[in-house]
Amino acid sequence: MDAVFDRRSLLLGAAALAASGCAPEAADASEAQWASSPFRRISDADWKRRLGDASWRVLRHESTEQPFSSRLNDEHRRGVFVCKGCALPLFQSAWKFDSGTGWPSFFRVIEANIGTKTDRRIGIARTEYHCARCLGHQGHLFMDGPQPTGRRYCNNGAALTFRLV
Repeated sequence: MDAVFDRRSLLLGAAALAASGCAPEAADASEAQWASSPFRRISDADWKRRLGDASWRVLRHESTEQPFSSRLNDEHRRGVFVCKGCALPLFQSAWKFDSGTGWPSFFRVIEANIGTKTDRRIGIARTEYHCARCLGHQGHLFMDGPQPTGRRYCNNGAALTFRLV
């Protein structure tokens, strides 16, 4: 089952990457394109079995991993960063930069593959973003990134998987 899941996820992810490019507008995760995704019908217990504790807490319960804890901070090879929950491509490696924050950071995202919402958990409004297909929490968007976008998608490494291209 895992081999079938992984192959199907990679094929769906590759198709989404090819089709989406870098869309100019942000996607709402309730869009019809993703509303019937089988990833949205997986139980919390099944997610925990699939992901392991750390990734499950981040992706399914909007937790944040400790800074500098992800090996993806030091990942600089050519490839794509995909959602660990469903393998939907989110970032190209060329968009990654060292923000000094301790989390993998990107100045651009495949916008058609994310949804956003306002997060007020720490008492201030922040923009939270998540995978549009499985609704897995990824991180927060800040407007203090480098040019050309000025954006910093501050991502939890536990929510991503890196794939060589």
